[in-house]
Amino acid sequence: MRKLTKFRKLAAALAAVCLTAVFTAAPALAADEIEVNEDISVSGDYDWRRFANDHITLNVYNWGLYISDGSDDSVNVISAFEELTGIKVNYTTFDSNESLYAKMKSGGASYDVIFPSEYMIGKMAKEGMLAPLNYDNIPNFANIGEKYTDWDFDPANVYSVPYTWGTTGLIYNTTMVEEPPTSWSALWDVEYTNNVLMFNNSRDAYAIAAKMLGLSLNPQSVEEVTTVMDALKQQKNVVQAYVMDEIFDKMEGGEAAMAPYYAGDALTMIDENPDLAFVHPEEGVNFFVDSMCIPANAKNKEAAEMFINYMCEPSVGLANCDYIGYSTPITAVWEMLDDDLKYSKIAYPDQEVLDKAEVFTTLPDEINAAMDAQWSEMKSFEEGGSGWMVIVMLLVALAISGFNIWRKLRKKSRDSY
Repeated sequence: MRKLTKFRKLAAALAAVCLTAVFTAAPALAADEIEVNEDISVSGDYDWRRFANDHITLNVYNWGLYISDGSDDSVNVISAFEELTGIKVNYTTFDSNESLYAKMKSGGASYDVIFPSEYMIGKMAKEGMLAPLNYDNIPNFANIGEKYTDWDFDPANVYSVPYTWGTTGLIYNTTMVEEPPTSWSALWDVEYTNNVLMFNNSRDAYAIAAKMLGLSLNPQSVEEVTTVMDALKQQKNVVQAYVMDEIFDKMEGGEAAMAPYYAGDALTMIDENPDLAFVHPEEGVNFFVDSMCIPANAKNKEAAEMFINYMCEPSVGLANCDYIGYSTPITAVWEMLDDDLKYSKIAYPDQEVLDKAEVFTTLPDEINAAMDAQWSEMKSFEEGGSGWMVIVMLLVALAISGFNIWRKLRKKSRDSY
């Protein structure tokens, strides 16, 4: 986890009036701000206590390592929310948009707030899996910068409120890679056989191969999907493992030379292992926006909207972005960041990088199905297809050999009569 700096004491900057006593009495809604603790202050003109006696538990489903949770001297924004509102939070994590979607689609669990990325928001909205938001309950949406709203995947932000944004890139170990890589093609270099990690989700992995080939990361046809998947198959002999959250231990521990990953997490890994470095490859990268949404079957929609509003408070956004390293869509938060993060070329890349970046779009059903099927085919082969084929061939060979021996013995037996 990140340990960039000690947090500044936010009370002086954010708290106009200290109203700690409001949590045991009626809320003082006329105050400019309410101080929850020395690090978290929130808007005083919002009724944070209206569900305090309703015994509500919110089920929140987020990416792993993606919130300031109290570890490594960080602020625990979840416990501050519980103290502020009287609402309990059951917080669990996923490791990819695809696993989030599969869990939601199966109906095996019920969530109140989820954190999908842009293309998955479009897909889930299209399938009726998301609830329209009531912005009367989310006034802090006004804190979000305009350039992070009204994307094609959710025009007018009917279903989503931006949480963080970022880019993908290439993280590498400077003790194992002599020259800083400049191209995604480094992930195909046989010199690094068994020292390359790769995304363990179809969309991110596809994007890298597509960019390397000079194609858009949003395929236009099934044939294009096949071309890019063939490139991923050609890479397989170089890849040590397909990973998501496992990348932290592997890269921080020096177990691999390079890997593609998200810029915010690269900052975390570099903080833990100074031998690591990060580059935005010259072919272009993915620009992503992760957002907060409410599932259509959420049991506590208004309380979920309160949670989203809380996450858009500047002090909460500061705690989250300062700790996890991801880029903030909240204008006031960027202004409060420490300079080492505020001016980081990893977290906030130059315009040259952004000009060549692409945003994932929601794919047509036919193309999405082709990508899922071909990715599964490639992964099943990776996870033992070639090994099983060797075993099968050996068994066949043994069977043929045994059959031939039996035939010879039988013929010899007949000839002896």
